[in-house]
Amino acid sequence: MSEKALARASNKDVVRPGEFLTAKIDVLIFNENSFYDATERMDQIGQNKVWDPDKIVVVIDHVVPASDIRYAERQKKVREYVRMYGIRNFYDMGNGICHQLMHEKGHALPGRLIVGADSHTGTTGAMGAVICGIGVTEAFYVMVKGSLWFQVPETIRFVLKGSLRNGVSSKDILLHIAGKYTAEVAQYKAIEFTGPAAKALSIAQRVTMSNMGVELGAKFALFEADDKTLAHLKGRTDQPVKPFGPDPDAQYLADYEIDISSLEPQIACPHNVDNVKPVSAIGEVAVHQAFIGSCTNSQVEDLERAAAILKGKTIHPGTRLLVIPASREVYIDIAKSGALQTFLEAGAMMGTPGCGPCMGLHMGLLAPGETGIASTNRNFKGRMGSPESLLYLASPETVAASAIEGKITDPRKYLDCSLMA
Repeated sequence: MSEKALARASNKDVVRPGEFLTAKIDVLIFNENSFYDATERMDQIGQNKVWDPDKIVVVIDHVVPASDIRYAERQKKVREYVRMYGIRNFYDMGNGICHQLMHEKGHALPGRLIVGADSHTGTTGAMGAVICGIGVTEAFYVMVKGSLWFQVPETIRFVLKGSLRNGVSSKDILLHIAGKYTAEVAQYKAIEFTGPAAKALSIAQRVTMSNMGVELGAKFALFEADDKTLAHLKGRTDQPVKPFGPDPDAQYLADYEIDISSLEPQIACPHNVDNVKPVSAIGEVAVHQAFIGSCTNSQVEDLERAAAILKGKTIHPGTRLLVIPASREVYIDIAKSGALQTFLEAGAMMGTPGCGPCMGLHMGLLAPGETGIASTNRNFKGRMGSPESLLYLASPETVAASAIEGKITDPRKYLDCSLMA
């Protein structure tokens, strides 16, 4: 899939892994921090025009609302420069996380070559978009030129078979892959998630896996754009949307087959994403804070699965629960479904749609000696506050169950005990 998109964008019939090329970019994404840094470089060279204002998306999502005067000033400058450059695809604070808005607003379409100055830009590989994160310097170059060089990556496939049991989600599949194959299994490679179990996954479940592809080292992490993809994007764009996938004779570096039928909830332990254990092997681990949110796991389906665990329950008195929807659209939907009321009645704190504590910049941070469990994508030392804190990663269901008991808990006990291993 990545070879096909790179060939089209570089005006070539065929490209091969290892080949260097320059490709035209279809869409460029910024969050407020990367856009602010890019505008400083624009000022340094006296550049006041961008290559194509209609192909740039800017989102204020990392620190919302602004936590101090410095961030308020940064965000003010972002708004000023968006107007100056004529960028119409601008989403101010409260709209949601940039990666969520890319598919909600119809910017990430199948087969498009997209780059963004945020490491989890690859999220909408779930739409069949060939999309990856880049650094601010590269984004600044694209901002001016509209193109970027690439080395064509080799592609590996994870062939998923079987079906998920109740209480187990695609987050558990991805963590299982990280634990079994390490965080470097796809270093500068493209991943394609395929097989009957991959096709059975919902769009929300696919988004979670593509989002965390970068945690496996991947340049791109892709699902084939199928009927589910087209249905999800219907009405979200006025651009033509077509199925997109690999050719029947596509060549791969390697295939990894995974039967997900017996998978149990997985936990990434401090301080690495690939330090993974099944929940049954964790033992007694008390948690001070539980967080359900981030670009990884805060879509409607994620939050409703967590709410099903929390229905009629209250969080443990020694644990605080923070829930942040991925976007305003998600917030509205969970308000309509009743999930929002369930969270509030359980004792959760609700946050403005955005990144929240995931970046460790503001709100909901862990103090020294505290332990947290989160549905986020990284648990590096100090990622969510003090470097003397501990952070575990899990699915929204597992986070919700852990908030109820005040310790890392198998969520299946709240759903159907007969399904527990």
